Amino acid sequence: MSTYSPSSDQFTPAGSGIVFNRVGYGAMQLAGPHVWGPPKDRAAAVAVLRAAIELGVNHIDTADFYGPHVTNQIIREALHPYRDGLTITTKIGFVRGADQSWLPAASPQQLRDAVHDNLRNLGLEALDVVNYRAPGVQGPDDTPIGEAMATMLRLKQEGLIRHIGVSNVTARQVAEAQAIAPIVCVQNQYNLAHRGDDALIDTLAAQGVAYVPFFPLGGFSPLQSDTLTGVAAALGAQPMQVALAWLLQRAPNMMVIPGTSSVAHLRDNVAAGALRLDAATVAALDAM
Repeated sequence: MSTYSPSSDQFTPAGSGIVFNRVGYGAMQLAGPHVWGPPKDRAAAVAVLRAAIELGVNHIDTADFYGPHVTNQIIREALHPYRDGLTITTKIGFVRGADQSWLPAASPQQLRDAVHDNLRNLGLEALDVVNYRAPGVQGPDDTPIGEAMATMLRLKQEGLIRHIGVSNVTARQVAEAQAIAPIVCVQNQYNLAHRGDDALIDTLAAQGVAYVPFFPLGGFSPLQSDTLTGVAAALGAQPMQVALAWLLQRAPNMMVIPGTSSVAHLRDNVAAGALRLDAATVAALDAM
């Protein structure tokens, strides 16, 4: 693969003015096991973030309920004061229980408190992009989100949020959100093995809305496939690089945020942006 700079491949959501390099970084893995507590090696976590910026990443995805608080505090330690052009996207709508559970937290006061937690731990006066993560621990449950979106709009009007996104949502919930406030991005589970959002991705592309797949490499159960392994071997690449390249070629509004706690793995993920898949290869992967 050729040398790759993330700035060579960008997407700007309609009406946002944000220039996203399509290869970003997801910070979930900077926390301890099960996204709980501190990492075993905080210095290594700091090093990964600084390496991401030096490699040209300008989009970091996080949430203050990672840790909780830990990931945002590491981001602040590593990168504050933040470079111009760096966009930090965070999520609200959940908190962590003392038993490490993931608990919906979407009342107006809970959302407001979450915004202030993010501001404090990131060291910011306003958050670039905030995704409202809708309820449903195992996936979208299609419950109405109008009240939460009205709160998000108020927080934007107060200047605490610059742009609003939604996460863990159905197409109906996306439309409900868009009827209340402009939406710059949708963050849902999507990868080679989990393609339920195909129609939504195409709709959002036509609207100029970014689609950001979480678990782009399978998450806690990494992607495994003889087809994927064979394609990677033929291309002289790694299977996970092929999976990322497939996502980037899937649609122009697709932005990837693979996470890692390793600088070497980070470099591999970023380099995947240089990989180009021909039509036959894409067809083989599509048939998985």
